[in-house]
Amino acid sequence: MAGDPDGVRFGIEHELAFLRDDGVFADFTNTTFTELQDIVDALPEDPADYPGLRVGDQGIKLKRWYVEGFERFDEGGRLLRCDPKGIEVRTRIHTSIDDAVAALERDVAALEDEALARGLVPFAIGFNPVRSAYPIVPELNEWERVHRTGSPEERTAHLHMVTHGPDLNLSFPDMDAAGLVDAAAKLTFYSPFLVPLSFSSPFRDGRPWGGLSARTAIRTGARPAAMAFLAGAEGQIASDPSLTQVARLPAEIGRIEFKAFDACADPALYGELLSLLTGLLLDDTLLGRRITPDAAVHRQVAIAGLRDPEVHVRTGELIDAAERALAERPEDLDRLVGLRERWAARECPATEMLARYESGDPGVRLRAHLT
Repeated sequence: MAGDPDGVRFGIEHELAFLRDDGVFADFTNTTFTELQDIVDALPEDPADYPGLRVGDQGIKLKRWYVEGFERFDEGGRLLRCDPKGIEVRTRIHTSIDDAVAALERDVAALEDEALARGLVPFAIGFNPVRSAYPIVPELNEWERVHRTGSPEERTAHLHMVTHGPDLNLSFPDMDAAGLVDAAAKLTFYSPFLVPLSFSSPFRDGRPWGGLSARTAIRTGARPAAMAFLAGAEGQIASDPSLTQVARLPAEIGRIEFKAFDACADPALYGELLSLLTGLLLDDTLLGRRITPDAAVHRQVAIAGLRDPEVHVRTGELIDAAERALAERPEDLDRLVGLRERWAARECPATEMLARYESGDPGVRLRAHLT
């Protein structure tokens, strides 16, 4: 897909986990929905956020911050509880990447203040470091089974309970359905060579697992790498996982979400990755397309990331293509400088996390709880 970048808009949805003061990882086994909702309740509600942000059926997503989890219902479809995994921070749709990143930084800082006052420390990590699965207990009842099979994403919703990552959103409101589908298929094809720049999940089941992204190894393939939001039925693609979805509100029409990156502690890295995605969507030289992610390649890449020579070359080729497509956009090119430096050093957040773990850095509070 090549085109004029001036109409593109940007948004970020950032998932945060939490550590307790003593370093214990806060998840569905030791944390209640009410405990995290108390943080959200202390944060401001801004009517100007709507109708750009979706509230959802249960009214949980009332703010730019909301508790993310797995909802359980009774046989009549009434909400019984929500097992929490963390808090999502989401921005409005912005006309520039800088504005989206700045908004995320402000809202993460506000969240941090309220969380610290309650003995919880926001923590960016791509995968639950102490347990690899969320058990559905009790088993789904008949109403839940019906409503959990409506889409591939509903059927695999339990997987997201141990994974943390962003949705990086690029909106092209004037693009037709065919162009949006092509853009999502393009990002899906190249996803294995994009995600290593973000890897941040080197721990699993209480210890280093031998790779850099447990999230990628378990999630991508069963769940989407990219998704296009279309105005209606026209252009929808039947696939598992989904490549397309009907927009749930007007602000979603024309949106492309890249969903396969690991959660990153530094919002500036999201800005760099948004510039990379922008360049790739404006590029007209890369011909690869896939409807669903290549799970096997993602699993392979999840182990060594950019330290794999072939992966390093392929990722470098994508940065090169994005730079060419962004030749007239100096701000995007400036952001790609940092990304290229990480690529050249074969670094990602997970490499630093492992180095700190191996050094016994006492500042890594989680270490005491990893065997």
